Amino acid sequence: MIESSQAALSKDDSVLVSEAKAGSYAAFEELVNRYERKIYRLGLNLTGNPEDAEDVLQEAFLKAFEHLPEFREDSRFYTWLVRIAINEGLMKLRKRRSDKAVSIEDGEGEEGEFLPREFQDWKPNPEQIYAQAEMEAILRNAAGSLPPGLRTVFLLRDLEGLSTEETAALLSLTEGAVKARLFRARLQLREELSKVFKRG
Repeated sequence: MIESSQAALSKDDSVLVSEAKAGSYAAFEELVNRYERKIYRLGLNLTGNPEDAEDVLQEAFLKAFEHLPEFREDSRFYTWLVRIAINEGLMKLRKRRSDKAVSIEDGEGEEGEFLPREFQDWKPNPEQIYAQAEMEAILRNAAGSLPPGLRTVFLLRDLEGLSTEETAALLSLTEGAVKARLFRARLQLREELSKVFKRG
């Protein structure tokens, strides 16, 4: 049942892509509506910054629209879009490093005071919102401490739910390299999280 609904979704994507290539703005808008939340979440997880995540979202869809005629449709549209978003997110991180920007853990207010970053919680259960938001912030901070190569693999495999094969294709790595990076990322995260919980 799940496989048939996924096949239908991917078929819908290919129809929308064909219509968008033929000049239908409505078809491309439907693709945006379908994936904007996932791409924003990926951008937020990658950069740790809501403003950068918005930029990643906008740039990813803008580039997808500009390069749509070049999309060969030998992979899913979403996979192609994720590849563009990852490149945008990594460029943001490189630029931030070269700008020596403020840590992703804190923001800076208008008067130079430090403000804690706010992380949106998409879970609907009101009784668990505080605990989930706190855990999400802890996990995101821990993931933010990973080197970009490990962080990207962790985000795609464990948070976005892509397969090892899809992750390898997106990042131009072998499946073995993806597995090795994922293993190292999980080990480092376990160490970071154990430090946090020992402090608590």
